[in-house]
Amino acid sequence: MREVQLPEARAFYGFQIAIENIHSEMYSLLLETYIKDPAEKSRLFHAIETIPCVARKAQWALRWIDASDTFAERILAFACVEGIFFSGSFCSIFWLKKRGLMPGLTFSNELISRDEGLHCDFACLLYSLLNNKLSEERVRGIIADAVDIEKEFVCDALPRAPSSE
Repeated sequence: MREVQLPEARAFYGFQIAIENIHSEMYSLLLETYIKDPAEKSRLFHAIETIPCVARKAQWALRWIDASDTFAERILAFACVEGIFFSGSFCSIFWLKKRGLMPGLTFSNELISRDEGLHCDFACLLYSLLNNKLSEERVRGIIADAVDIEKEFVCDALPRAPSSE
C-alpha cells in the first residue's frame, strides 16, 4: 500500500481490509452453520491446503503480492481476484436464491457480492488513473489466466451445472 499515495485510495483500502475480515468471519459462520461433519468442516476451513483448485486461486493471488511486479500488474491482478475469482461461487449461490433456498446464505452472499464488485470497480478506477498502463497483450494475458483458473474452479468445485429451471 506504500505505493498508493492518494489519501482517498488509502482510506478505501483501509475499509476494504476491514470488509474482507467481515467476509472471512461470515464464511466461517456459514461453515459452522451448514456443515455438521467435522472432517468436511475441517477440509473446507483449510481449503487452500486441501482443495487443489482453491489452492491454485490462492497461489495466483499471492504471486501478485510480490513487489517485483509492476504496480499496474498488481492492480489489474487484484481487480481479477475481486471481479473474476468469486463469480462462479456467487453464481451458484444466486441459483439457490432464485429457488428460495438457504436464505441466510443467499442474503450474506448478496452483500459480499456487492462488496467484491465495489473492490473490483475501485481497482479498475485506480488502474485508469495510472500514467504507465500495461500493453493490451499483457492485460489480456493476466485476465485470461484468471479466467482459466476460475473455469477450473467452477468445473472442479461445482462439477454439475445447475439446471436452467
